[in-house]
Amino acid sequence: MQRSLQRPIGPFLSRKIVLLMGPRQVGQTTFSKSLTKSLAYYNYDIKKDLRVFRDQEWDRTKELVVFDELHKMKKWKLWLKGLYDEGAFKNQKVLVTGSARLDISKKMGDSLAGRFFSFRLHPLDLKELKGTGAVEKNYERLLALGGFPEPYFEGSQSYSNIWRRTHLDLILRQDILSLESLRDIDGLELLVQVLSERVGSPISINSIAEDLGRDGKTIKKWLQILENFYVVFKVPPQAKNVARGISKACKYYFYDLGRVEGDESKKLENLVALALKKEIDFLEDTLGQSSKLFYARTKEHREIDFLVERKKRPPLLIEVKLSEENASPHFNHFRKFFPNAECVQLVRNLSRPFQTKENVRVVAALPYLEDLDLSSS
Repeated sequence: MQRSLQRPIGPFLSRKIVLLMGPRQVGQTTFSKSLTKSLAYYNYDIKKDLRVFRDQEWDRTKELVVFDELHKMKKWKLWLKGLYDEGAFKNQKVLVTGSARLDISKKMGDSLAGRFFSFRLHPLDLKELKGTGAVEKNYERLLALGGFPEPYFEGSQSYSNIWRRTHLDLILRQDILSLESLRDIDGLELLVQVLSERVGSPISINSIAEDLGRDGKTIKKWLQILENFYVVFKVPPQAKNVARGISKACKYYFYDLGRVEGDESKKLENLVALALKKEIDFLEDTLGQSSKLFYARTKEHREIDFLVERKKRPPLLIEVKLSEENASPHFNHFRKFFPNAECVQLVRNLSRPFQTKENVRVVAALPYLEDLDLSSS
């Protein structure tokens, strides 16, 4: 199947270096090789390819050269900058891919400024899978197997379980250790387990620190590492505009939907969070449209699951329900702070869509996510 980034990324490759970021095994290699048949691929993790990086000797006859896991090379940004400035890529497109954020190295500042475009490749979701099968079947498969291509297309629950265990082990014991001076990998693995059980709940750093027997600074550092390596992403509270809003506790969601522990409602909320995150990143990377994802909650426990702040369009308030068809009364409370907000309640099991007199749209969740569009055009 064609990935959603395949068409938009082409014109950018013709202009500058393209950095492609995303979780490990989300499909960067397959995606790269689908862009053209005239391709030279080199991976910094493969011993036989190290000579290519050391001696700067790659096949320059190909239309596209791909450097995978390049961020594991010391001073990789300066290496790229030197080649770019010397004109080494004048007649060739360059794609740099990695299983971690390629901006985590701060020591070299803006050495690549003005020389690259960056894109984020996400796991499969209902929108990207549209046309590959019935939306109900795609949804059930995503909840059971997650959206990473290998377990999703394999279609086996047992295979997915084994893949998931190996996948996390590679991230924790190989990728993270190659870039971070971290000794307590077992503690980090425990944190992943705790987060998988608390999806959709505001996370208290102090509470988790107490549960795991570590200090708060360590937990905070670990959470940032898990974000940097695309294990989780955070959704902060929008406290700036909300009276008595919660100002610190973030929610954390998984890129791998199959890692979420709990009932269908938790998995559905993570599915929606991931779809919104993916759409926001896609619009920023391909069109330069900037949006921000929050949740809204007061100290009196009034809450709306998601708040999307969009430029040139009113904010979007989204509540996610498994079966509850009555519009949440909390929409009216938050309308005081966001008077022009578009209000949508997504319901998995909905008998009929409708709109309340307060202009809250209650719609079926799956078709909405399949056609999700947050663009300002």
